[in-house]
Amino acid sequence: MFSLDRRAFLSVLAGAAACSSGPPPASERETAAVQPILDFHCHTLHLGRTNEQLVTHQAALGVTKTVLLPGAGWLLERIGGNEHCAELAKTDPDRFVLFANADSAEDDAVSTLAAWLDGDARGIGEQKFNVPVDGKQMRRIFDLARERKVPVVVHFEHEMYNLGIQNFSKILEAYPGVNFLGHAQTWWGNIGADQDQADMYPTGPVKLGGLTDRLLSDYPNMYGDLSAGSGRNALTRDKDFARGFVERHQDKLVWGSDCPCPDAKGTGRSDGLCVAASCLEALRGLVPNDEAFQKIVWGNGAGILGV
Repeated sequence: MFSLDRRAFLSVLAGAAACSSGPPPASERETAAVQPILDFHCHTLHLGRTNEQLVTHQAALGVTKTVLLPGAGWLLERIGGNEHCAELAKTDPDRFVLFANADSAEDDAVSTLAAWLDGDARGIGEQKFNVPVDGKQMRRIFDLARERKVPVVVHFEHEMYNLGIQNFSKILEAYPGVNFLGHAQTWWGNIGADQDQADMYPTGPVKLGGLTDRLLSDYPNMYGDLSAGSGRNALTRDKDFARGFVERHQDKLVWGSDCPCPDAKGTGRSDGLCVAASCLEALRGLVPNDEAFQKIVWGNGAGILGV
């Protein structure tokens, strides 16, 4: 069982700062103090990462508030579940926001989610199960989200999870009061038109008119979760397109990490890359101004959460 009380949490946080190359200049410290960063997509026990390492990772990135997305069902093989995320969230409620998760294919999914939403959970996700995204199983999840007025993070992956992204407009129309965050390979692959749905990480120039681009434009309740390698790929495969995309959707994009590395340096990864840090770096080079950057790394997500 995880145990990290508030004193230990603050000790880890201080240690992470002490391990840096030294304090930044006063001007940078003042800037950092007024530029909060919200990570909308973080997992505990992510591929074995400890909670102490998670705290270190977030501190190194300058993250000031973190949404903890639990696993359920098969996801528990890779990430921590509702109970584990709740334990970490309780160590510092100002720093962590708890979501809830349940396998949408299971009969007790709604009752499980409702119980957590009755407690401290403030959203649902990430939903990552082998069901049609517009089918009965997911609609009952969305019914609960509408009833409780909470957002839902949806992982789209062709022939694997939340099948039928081309039908998601039906959900957006049926649930206009629910804020949805699209995430993962099939969501971000579809920034371009004529996307080969089997291609998880498309490369090269993006053709205008992609499904994801249209959903973000056409539906006020649709947001894009710029986390993981898929989010980074969307920002880096065609920088000319990405600049226009980020400017166009600066009010609809939310940054997240979804990164399992222990230290924000990519330690333990074969490519030596921290996905979260590299995505932030790419985003900084694409935004039209500081205001847009702050919307994406704080304002939009904070608005969805009501913080």
